Amino acid sequence: MRILFLVPYPPGKAPSQRFRFEQYFDYLTQAGHTYQVRPFLSDATWDILYKPGHQARKLLGTLGGFLRRLGQLPEALGYDFVFIHREAAPIGPPVFEWLLAKVLRRRIIYDFDDAIWMALTSKHNQVAALVKWHGKVASICRWSYRVSCGNDFLCDYARQYNPRVVLNPTTIDTVNLHNRTRDQHLAPGEPVVLGWTGTHSNMVYLAALLPVLRRLEAKGIRFVFRVISNQNPRLDLASFDYVPWRKPTEMDDLVTFHVGVMPLEEQVSSLALGKCGFKSLQYMALGIPAVASPVGVNTRIVADGESGFLCATPDEWYEALRKLLTDAALRARFGAAAQRTVRERYSVLSNRNNFLGLFA
Repeated sequence: MRILFLVPYPPGKAPSQRFRFEQYFDYLTQAGHTYQVRPFLSDATWDILYKPGHQARKLLGTLGGFLRRLGQLPEALGYDFVFIHREAAPIGPPVFEWLLAKVLRRRIIYDFDDAIWMALTSKHNQVAALVKWHGKVASICRWSYRVSCGNDFLCDYARQYNPRVVLNPTTIDTVNLHNRTRDQHLAPGEPVVLGWTGTHSNMVYLAALLPVLRRLEAKGIRFVFRVISNQNPRLDLASFDYVPWRKPTEMDDLVTFHVGVMPLEEQVSSLALGKCGFKSLQYMALGIPAVASPVGVNTRIVADGESGFLCATPDEWYEALRKLLTDAALRARFGAAAQRTVRERYSVLSNRNNFLGLFA
């Protein structure tokens, strides 16, 4: 089969693309398929996308993306499938998707890993939310040949509009990338590293964890709270340590964690139900126990009391973190169980045939 990937970002840049489908490209080739990737944004626009300022360049970069998409419509005629991740264009109605499905009669595989039909709307971003046109997700689901979703919550939404929905979890490459195991034994004087990784847009979920971390500090428990991200949250914690996210050192930085956290607040936003547990999976693949909120897919990924802890209240968070920060044997036992879970259920190898089946 010939497959055209229409994606938001340049290849190798965005986690959602890297861990949703880019890591299957070699398997597509081995299965006899050919493919081409067409990003909306150029590398130059991606480089400034999350930097303050540069408004003129961002606008020109967006206009350039629309022009490229127009040029790619005739190209789509040469492909058997068009795989669209999230949307063909970041703003406006689903014009490209409609043309591809209804005019060019292309078979669309529509993939998303967040509750992208929901909007966090306030008086400050109402215009932006309107321009994003969140309601287009339902239309694209209707027009698609198949819909690929990252968890059951997303699948349930998509099935309202299309019966051909495939649960395609975000997966970890345990062969080529997450292929290490964290040693839980501490060298003399080495502190336990409690860690969180993610983009700046998800830092809102750290707020509920700060009182717990301050309580641990006040009890004299020695640890470092390390955040790996594209922006420094500048947390008011004695234990705080910031490491800028860099792709070349991604695994070296992540494997410094002894324990990983994934707090979510359904009360903050029902968008949390659409999360695909990627942080927990990253930790667990490296033999790092995860402590997570019992929200959405986390309840399927983390086995409470076996591969990590699921915590709903501040007291539960405190007790879980206290145990793991002070007990190396517990961390090692949970970490081994966590790693098995990822390799058996959430690895590229375990999901390979499921992904390839999208194009059958």
